[in-house]
Amino acid sequence: MPTDYSAVQDYLFGLKTQGPKFGIDRMRLLTAALGHPERAVPCIHIAGTNGKGSVAAMLRGIFTAADWRVGLYTSPHLVRLGERVQVDRELLSEAEIGAYAMELKPVAEGIAAAGAADDHPSFFEFMTAMAFLQFARKQCDVNLIEVGLGGRLDATNVVVPEVSVITSIGLDHCEMLGDTIEQIAAEKAGIIKAGIPVVIGRLPVAAESVIRAHAARLGVRVSSVRKEFGEALENFPRTNLEGDYQRWNAATATLVARALPARWRLDEDLIARGLMQTEWPGRWQRVQLGGRRAILDASHNPEGAQVLDANLTQLVAETGRAPIVITGVLGVARARPLLETLCRHAREIHLVVPKQARASSYEELESLVPAAFYAGGGRVIRDTVERLFPGDDACVAGGPDDVVVVTGSIYLLGEVMARIAPQRGAGEGRLQDF
Repeated sequence: MPTDYSAVQDYLFGLKTQGPKFGIDRMRLLTAALGHPERAVPCIHIAGTNGKGSVAAMLRGIFTAADWRVGLYTSPHLVRLGERVQVDRELLSEAEIGAYAMELKPVAEGIAAAGAADDHPSFFEFMTAMAFLQFARKQCDVNLIEVGLGGRLDATNVVVPEVSVITSIGLDHCEMLGDTIEQIAAEKAGIIKAGIPVVIGRLPVAAESVIRAHAARLGVRVSSVRKEFGEALENFPRTNLEGDYQRWNAATATLVARALPARWRLDEDLIARGLMQTEWPGRWQRVQLGGRRAILDASHNPEGAQVLDANLTQLVAETGRAPIVITGVLGVARARPLLETLCRHAREIHLVVPKQARASSYEELESLVPAAFYAGGGRVIRDTVERLFPGDDACVAGGPDDVVVVTGSIYLLGEVMARIAPQRGAGEGRLQDF
């Protein structure tokens, strides 16, 4: 395989176009063929509908504050593919991605040749293997492994972690995980393993019942944010990430740190310091664009829309004016609660269509805007990322005194970040998972 990065991108894109493959049998074959790099470094395994990336980032802050070498595996990426695999905040480079792709290609072909064509590892399984190899070879002390989708059948579920974490459970990816909270909870409970402690965030009662029942069958101890911290926000740990929900996530990260053995040296002062040193872009992230205020916030499912509603309420109270919103999303099930929320707070909504096959069209988005929004003087505009963000550090939506909120699909945020911060590199949107 050619070693120039464009050829590597084409090869990985070819894997992606074969579609997602669920089940962990292929990943077991792949990790065995590679000498089980997933066993080389202790890890934390993190599932959840929302919050798993934020909790992983908070845990990175905590472990970094304790001077441990930390591997972080998350998905999807915002701009560059290498964001998914980081060691001490250093992204996987194009050269490393190319080298790992060349190393994995013959291994994957051998697995397919020995079994069936469908045994060839998928794009996500390639990326997961790259993470395991990188963390082992960089001699990380601890890895933070975020589940890609669900849990039970996810490629990451070959790990045996120090702690299993379920941050939240809501209705998302229902076509693959089930259309009830209980069904989705059962899929995420699949990461629970005998003898491994479990930490759960603020879950719906029905979901928590499923998780606890599964843990009980395996004889596993469960630590719960709700039980440990209650309901009053003032009891929750603080973090530098904005939003009440981030304090819920901080509580989850705190319980994970407390669940670890003493050898990790994660005392309460260190945990608190790490939570205030969290870096996680695109989550109610305030930026300046040409001197104007903007907020970048991924919110792509019904549970996320509830959190967005609270943040927008606070923003309007803070600024005294309705924001200008730029949004795009994938699928009507996600678009409906998002637009209902936005129309309660925005003065003007710019609709964009992310460059993804499943992106909602202008017509679909417009059909979901309540008539009351127009009746109240609200404006809806069909737009593009290119027009709204014409270059480095620039946005043309609204006026100089407006706050612009970019929200919806994380893929949209990635396209925007590639425009406003070209130093991050060219966007690799075609190498998203779905």
